[in-house]
Amino acid sequence: MEHGADLAIGPDEDVVETVRGFTNGLGANVAIEAVGVPATFELCTQVVRPGGRVANVGVHGAPATLHLEELWIKDVTITTGLVDTSSTPRLLSMLASGRLAMPGLITHRCAMDDMQDAYDVFSRAAETGALK
Repeated sequence: MEHGADLAIGPDEDVVETVRGFTNGLGANVAIEAVGVPATFELCTQVVRPGGRVANVGVHGAPATLHLEELWIKDVTITTGLVDTSSTPRLLSMLASGRLAMPGLITHRCAMDDMQDAYDVFSRAAETGALK
């Protein structure tokens, strides 16, 4: 919420009903799947409003079902793709100048010489609390 979200939903809440209630039954303008889990992709397609967009940036290692029998009437746009580095210089500049506040989102700092250790830390995110 401190980073500008309008709504935060806990893991034990009914996501579909919470989003519907928050949007007067319409659904989300944009639903972003960022973890690469088939169930969260399907959840995004359930909460997006007619004419909305599902942005899939998570890297999937297993197939996800696309429920066209439910989506065809909603005119939903689905985009996929990996994050590229075209915006990295601008983001680093904004971060360095203080124009981009990241409290709580930067969990670890690693020197370039420690890159192998950094990969190990991020591969064990559940243990280390690391965010990518």
